[in-house]
Amino acid sequence: MLRLAAQTLRHRTGGFLATFVALAAGVAVLMTCALLVESGWRHQGDPHRYGAAFAVVADRDLTVDGPTVLGETERTTVLLPERGSVPGNVAGDLADVPGVDRAVGDRRLVVTTTAAPGLPTTGHGWSSTALAPYRLVSGRPPRSDGEIAVDARLAGPTRLGPGATTEVVTGGVSRTYEVSGVVGTGGTASGRAALFFTDAHAAALDPHPGRYDAVGVLTAPDADRDAVLAEVRRIADAAGATAYTGDDRGIAAEPESAAARSLALGAGAAFAGYAAAIVGFVVAGTVGLSVRHRRRDLALLRAVAATPGQVRSMLLAEVGLLGLLAGAVGVPAGLLATRQVRDALVSRGFLPDDFTVQGGVLSAAAVVVTVAVVALLSAWIAALRVTRIRPTEALGEAAVEPATGGRARLVCGLACVAGAFSLTVLTGATDGQTALGAAMGMLYLFVLGVALLAPWINQGAARLLGPVLRTVWGDSGYLAAANLRANARGAVAVLTALVLSVGLGGTVWFLQDNLERQTVAQSREGVLAQYALTSGTGLPASAAAEARRVPGVAAATGVRRTSVVVPDRLEPQTVPAQGIDPLGADRTLDLRVRSGSLDALREGTVAVSTARADAAGWRLGDKARLWLGDGTPVTLRVVALYERGWGFGDVTLHRRTLDGHTVTGLDDRVLIRTAPDFGAEGALAELARRYPGGQVTDTACLTGELAEDVAVSGWLNKMLVTVLVGYAVLAAANTLVMAALARTRELSLLRLVGVTRGQAKRMVHAEQAGLLGVALLIGAAIAAVALTTIVRAVTGATLPHVPATGWTALLGGTTALALLATVVPVAHILRTAPVEGMGVRE
Repeated sequence: MLRLAAQTLRHRTGGFLATFVALAAGVAVLMTCALLVESGWRHQGDPHRYGAAFAVVADRDLTVDGPTVLGETERTTVLLPERGSVPGNVAGDLADVPGVDRAVGDRRLVVTTTAAPGLPTTGHGWSSTALAPYRLVSGRPPRSDGEIAVDARLAGPTRLGPGATTEVVTGGVSRTYEVSGVVGTGGTASGRAALFFTDAHAAALDPHPGRYDAVGVLTAPDADRDAVLAEVRRIADAAGATAYTGDDRGIAAEPESAAARSLALGAGAAFAGYAAAIVGFVVAGTVGLSVRHRRRDLALLRAVAATPGQVRSMLLAEVGLLGLLAGAVGVPAGLLATRQVRDALVSRGFLPDDFTVQGGVLSAAAVVVTVAVVALLSAWIAALRVTRIRPTEALGEAAVEPATGGRARLVCGLACVAGAFSLTVLTGATDGQTALGAAMGMLYLFVLGVALLAPWINQGAARLLGPVLRTVWGDSGYLAAANLRANARGAVAVLTALVLSVGLGGTVWFLQDNLERQTVAQSREGVLAQYALTSGTGLPASAAAEARRVPGVAAATGVRRTSVVVPDRLEPQTVPAQGIDPLGADRTLDLRVRSGSLDALREGTVAVSTARADAAGWRLGDKARLWLGDGTPVTLRVVALYERGWGFGDVTLHRRTLDGHTVTGLDDRVLIRTAPDFGAEGALAELARRYPGGQVTDTACLTGELAEDVAVSGWLNKMLVTVLVGYAVLAAANTLVMAALARTRELSLLRLVGVTRGQAKRMVHAEQAGLLGVALLIGAAIAAVALTTIVRAVTGATLPHVPATGWTALLGGTTALALLATVVPVAHILRTAPVEGMGVRE
């Protein structure tokens, strides 16, 4: 059968080209998603910072108990957005473990040097150099609070050496230090540059007093490492931390690696699911259509004594060979596309520079097998009808195909549509990630329902559109309506591909636009202050009080941005939050409070957005349990509920609640409102000069910066959605070309019985207009229902914002491509003499 299948492929290259394109493109798309997941799974960061440590105890994630299902408690682990710390006494406990030579506590300070302000740098205590280990290249260790040692990555481009001085900004304060020495690691290290204070001075600068960022364990040469590791893990568990060993030390050194790993795994897996569904629709439709177009050949094989099993084996062998060829093309294309995606993610700050595309064997095997299984299953199902009936009946079936499907197909299609409407109700009753998940499920159930009900949809549309087609195109319209009714089942793949491209694109793309628009609008409308004091290195808490003393300033509010972990119905969520000084906040911020008051915001209290309160089941006056960014659990009383959660974060805390629980301990900005007709610009500029990198800007600039940040955040979704919608549109065009080329004998026969070339062309145009109109209408309806439901659930807006240019591009582009994919092949067919066309293979 393999030999016969290979000969068939060689002699029918045109007929199999469309199937090959669909398979190869599907493999490439899935390969990109799968390889992103595999690279994230393999990514461990750079452990060089703790290269000499046997184990590192650090707190980088949070495990939260979820609901109990069938007697088992679901547990979810989330990354800490503010990198947790460990108590200082853990270092002493670890040092007392038998076999441990030293336990060194490492402090990680956010610093900026004026000599290299663009070089990411961290500050540490000198004793932590033993963990890399660092070695003195020149000079000596720092011995006083005014001295630092720098590593070679910082010394090289800045030419800092022993005796040189430089300004170092940390904690919002700039200080002058003398370089006492330069250290190196003896190898190539990635990540951030480092500088070292004395241990005492690093402790004084640390915004987390009495705690370490991590503790590295150095073992004695003759230590029993298994016993040491067991005891280290026991101590770490007791402190609520984790013991990292081997390559996992890179996650302890650079939690950004864990975030990058989570992003790659999450984005790749999520879009792999969407891509798999789309590829499944497309491949199944394309392969099924290809088999149906050959039903006359298959029937003839049956008539000359080929058994049903032989025919099915031949079809499966053909599809199997096409799958291998598609894998040979799609896998390298997916590898190349993944590298391009990786570079784009790195350039936009989603992934660190050291993130690399790794693996590929597992991804390639999984993707090729998945696509091949879908294709083989589709070919098997499509061949069943021809191979189950007698040969003479098979030839009759080739002439006139049943217009609709069986009862099982009808029942399944109606069940999918009913399930989609049920998810519409669920989406409207939930919010956040739950609503997003329900909406995507609703979208795919609608498309699957359309795919199953397509024969009945096509037949009903043909009957309804018949009078219109006859009025517009005359006799050609009559023939078009008759063809649409008779070929209702054959146009299933075309309708499904068009509906999928319009429905998916119209939902996901415009959803991202609505989220961005809502975030920017809420921020713009909610900021009442005219000015903002900002600094790239952060502002101390005293900056707001200093601003209030400036003549003409009516109110000033310090704002500290962070993230917190909150419970949800299914699993905990990491949500944006802010800490503010509520003094005068009613004159600088309008969060649109619906109940309670921000005046009651104190330590031990919290204000929550209405959407987040509904998701967590909180009401005004309730005790809300959540986790701060460093994993510290807190129970706070809800004193206000507000609407503008997209613009200002779902959680608003008193700034003192965050003290010691953020990486820098600094404010991001101070919002300043001045008295009317009072020129305070000069005094505010003088205030800004007191802080390193300080500047006073109009708050409208903040909205512009937020819009840019939101657009960058939404770029990933839009990029992946573009790929998926592009594949769906390509599949739609591919399917249309297949359907058009398969009509050579039909159009030739019509011309032999008196239909002119112009009438045949108008007939095809009328058919295409009817089919395309139905597909666009159904796809737009699905997108409208899904988009309206989810926007209302997530943002509270009654109607979604849909730019006219966006819809025009989506519908116009789909229409133009669909027409082009039909007009060009049909024009080629009509140039063939009718007698020759009748002799062409099906």
